[in-house]
Amino acid sequence: MDYARTITLDLPYEQAVPKVKEAFMEQGFGTLTEIDVTATLREKLGHTMENYVILGACNPQLAHRALDVEREVGLLLPCNVVVRTAENGKTVVQALDPDVMVAVPERTEMQPIAEEAAARIQSALDTLRTTSPS
Repeated sequence: MDYARTITLDLPYEQAVPKVKEAFMEQGFGTLTEIDVTATLREKLGHTMENYVILGACNPQLAHRALDVEREVGLLLPCNVVVRTAENGKTVVQALDPDVMVAVPERTEMQPIAEEAAARIQSALDTLRTTSPS
């Protein structure tokens, strides 16, 4: 099962991160957390890696609906968005595919919520594609 929706932007990482936040905000996903994986691994382990951030982008209405169906689904909510530098210098943006929250717990009641989340996530990714110079 492919569990990510992935696009590559022809933008430097530093320009891409705020654009990703904005595109997801327009779809109702607020950025609640920002984990700078690069800085954390450098500080804690002395490890050097490419720019890599995990944005905790949550849509409260969709999260509420999903949690009403099953409390444990919080572990699978499509709230993580990864922005990272690719080897070619472009920027990769990845979001969890909301179908995971239907498939893993095998709860078909989640399907309408997953479909709405997927449409919003895809719309954010499509917006980013159109704003990225080619």
